[in-house]
Order: sequence, then C-alpha cells, then structure tokens
Amino acid sequence: MIHVIATIEVQRGERAAFLAEFHRIVPLVRAEAGCIEYGPTVDVASGAAAQGPVRDNVAVIVEKWESLEALKAHMQAPHMAEYRLRVKDLVVGVQLQVLEPA
Repeated sequence: MIHVIATIEVQRGERAAFLAEFHRIVPLVRAEAGCIEYGPTVDVASGAAAQGPVRDNVAVIVEKWESLEALKAHMQAPHMAEYRLRVKDLVVGVQLQVLEPA
C-alpha cells in the first residue's frame, strides 16, 4: 500500500473555490483502480501545543493506493489533467509526500 499526503497552498481567499473544483473529481478518483482512500482535509484548531497555526489557504489531500503503479496511473488520468487546468490559477504550490507503511 502507498500513502500520499498532498499539501496544496492556494491563493488567499480562494480555498472554497479550490475545494469546489476538487470535490468534482473525488468520485472519479475513488472509482479508479487501486484507489483505497482519497479526500481533502483542512486544518482544525485543536489546542495541541505541537500544532502550528491554522492555515486558511491550505488543503491537505489524504490518499491511499493499492500500489505505486495505481498512483502513477492516477497521476496520468485524463480527469486529473482537466482538474489541474481548472485550478492552475488558484494554486500557489503543491508539496507531495509519497509514503509506504513502515
């Protein structure tokens, strides 16, 4: 199994617009071969001392895939290319962590 944490920074004030576009692709991605889990998350103020400040311009995508091959196929899916075009003016940057269970 492969875990992915995708941290997406968006333009200030544009997170709601970004998430609206993101939610359009969620059912398509979840239907992909090898997708176990896929969904957006946002910071919540927990009061935990180790947590940094809440980021109002960040969405974190939590993903699980059966294999690295399934993840690679997802990255090449036509609906992902269309999504990237739709959000390109909203996104400031993306940081991707691809992990495996230890």
